[in-house]
Amino acid sequence: DQARAAMDAADLGAEQGDPLALRDRLIVEMLYATGIRVSELCGLDLDDVDSGRRLLRVLGKGNKQRTVPFGRPASAALSAWLAHGRPALAGDGSGSALLLGPRGRRLDPRQARTVVHQTVSAVDGAPDIGPHGLRHSAATHLLEGGADLRVVQELLGHSSLATTQLYTHVTVARLRAVHDQAHPRA
Repeated sequence: DQARAAMDAADLGAEQGDPLALRDRLIVEMLYATGIRVSELCGLDLDDVDSGRRLLRVLGKGNKQRTVPFGRPASAALSAWLAHGRPALAGDGSGSALLLGPRGRRLDPRQARTVVHQTVSAVDGAPDIGPHGLRHSAATHLLEGGADLRVVQELLGHSSLATTQLYTHVTVARLRAVHDQAHPRA
C-alpha cells in the first residue's frame, strides 16, 4: 500500500532523532492522518494544534476554517517534532509556524512536496507518490472503512460533494470485486 510505504520510509531517519527527519515524519504522518492539503499543513501555526484532543484548526481554500482530527501515530510524530525537532531548528524568523525549514523559517509547500517524494523514494519498490497521493489514500481508506461521504467531504474541506465523490471510484471497484467474489450470481 502506498500510504504504508510512506509511513515506513518516514520512520527511518526519525528514529535517529535528526530534526529534519522528525519534521519529515510529521509531514508524512499528518498528511495521511488528516487528508489535509500540503498548503494547509504548511500554513499551520502552533496554536492551530490541540495536542491533547488531537485536533487541527485548518484554514482551507476560500479562507474556510475547519477542525480535523488526527490519530495516535501522528500525535507521536507531532510530540517528537515539538520536543526535539522544532527547537533545534527554531530561530528569530520562526514565528509561530508549526513546520520549519532548515534555516528556521516557515516551511514552503514546495519544500514539503519534495520531502514527501524523497521520503517515499527511499523505500525500495515504493511507488512515487506525493502529498496529494497521501490525501487520496486517506480519503479512500476512510470511505473503505465505512465513513460517510459527507464526513469525508468536511474533513477534506471540499465545498462540493461532487469533488469528494471522485475518491469513491476505488471504493466502487473494491465493492465490485467483493460482489463478484461473494455473490453466487455475479
